[in-house]
Amino acid sequence: MSIDFESLKDKAVVLAQSGVTKAKELTETGIAKAKELADTGATRAKEITEIGKLKVNNSAEQEAIRKAYSELGKLYYAERGSAPEAAYADACQRITDAMARISYNNERIADIKAAGQITDEEVEAVEAELDSEENDTPCCCGECKDETPAGDEDKTEE
Repeated sequence: MSIDFESLKDKAVVLAQSGVTKAKELTETGIAKAKELADTGATRAKEITEIGKLKVNNSAEQEAIRKAYSELGKLYYAERGSAPEAAYADACQRITDAMARISYNNERIADIKAAGQITDEEVEAVEAELDSEENDTPCCCGECKDETPAGDEDKTEE
């Protein structure tokens, strides 16, 4: 039996060229697919970023609406609070009642200060201390402060 090395060599060359061609096709297909996926990812990232920006803009617009509603309510109360239309009577009454309670509280504060000879500076010092203690307390998420300040575990609500 004789082996035709030339024929085997030709077949090997054809198979190798076929393999190279197939590898090039697969590489080109893979590159095209990777490029397509990258483009899709970039497009999606841009869309998600745009959605985030629009949500932030919506929040700003909602705040503007809230402020406008508040301003509208203040104007209405200033102009018509003493004789509101029926639909607004309950809200105007709640405002009037709250203002009366504030006025009463302020009178009580003045009476307590006068009776105890307490100065505004003493009250402000205590208020500043209370504000400082509130700021030392960690927020609800626990990320704003690393630890609870010493002694806060034993505090009771007054």
